This record gives sequence, C-alpha cells and structure tokens, in this order.
Amino acid sequence: MGNLIENMQGIPLNHYLIFCSIIFVIGVIGVLIRRNVIIIMMSIELMLNSVNLLLAAFSAYRGDPSGQVFVFFIMALAAAEVAVGLAIIIMVYRNTKSVDIDSLNKLRW
Repeated sequence: MGNLIENMQGIPLNHYLIFCSIIFVIGVIGVLIRRNVIIIMMSIELMLNSVNLLLAAFSAYRGDPSGQVFVFFIMALAAAEVAVGLAIIIMVYRNTKSVDIDSLNKLRW
C-alpha cells in the first residue's frame, strides 16, 4: 500500500486535475450534443468516473482515505442510475420504438 501511495504521489496533482477535467468536459459535451439516450447515459457515467478518479487522486495524494469512501458512494449511485435509467429507456423504446430524445415529445398530452 505504501508503494502505491508513493507512485501516486510521484505524478503531480496537476496532471490528475487536467486529465479529469478533460474527461469531464468530454462527458458534458456528450450530454449537450448527442440526442441518443444511451449515449447521454454513457456521458453521465464518464463524468462520474472522472470525479471518482479525481477523488482517488486527492485521497492518495493527501494520504487520507475519506476520498475513497466517497468513491464507493458514487459507484453505488452510478449503479442505481444505470438500473433506473435502463428501465426508463426500455419503457420509452417500447412506447416510441426509438431511443431518440426528440421522440420523447410524443409522450406529452
């Protein structure tokens, strides 16, 4: 465990910040631009994973395990989001025969 912390601290924290910021921005762009529900959910997962990586990096850099505890909570949240989101996607597909966001307007009154 000590060797892992030394290796994590060998990489500057700025590199983790830049990498996680790039991944998060890619996820935000995916949510804003794409119209497919599955792609949007994958982009949300990408954003959650970038936050997880950053929390783990801060946790290892400071030697404090509280960031890793938050990672487990975020992983549980992501699993619940996938389960509920997939159920919603299946119901939308059954009703509209499409997973396009624009087809959801048909579900209004």
